Amino acid sequence: MENLTVTLPLDAERLRALEIYLRQENTTVQKCMEAALRQLYEEKVPEQVRSYLEARAAPQHPKRPSRPRPKPPMAVKTNEEEQTCAAEK
Repeated sequence: MENLTVTLPLDAERLRALEIYLRQENTTVQKCMEAALRQLYEEKVPEQVRSYLEARAAPQHPKRPSRPRPKPPMAVKTNEEEQTCAAEK
């Protein structure tokens, strides 16, 4: 799915104050807003719709056909082996 950017107005001084206090909690305005937006989405959008959207967003990988397995090579005696065997008899 395509991501879009949401822009919200906020007074510059209030934003700076918010950033200062969030920094003390080792977080950012961006992280808090993403969490709040995710929570709003989960509260307002029915679960069936969210499941449908998630299924559509999941990459669809076609199943690859299985590879034929090679047969093990048959034991073939070389002339040298045959001569050795014949000499032993």
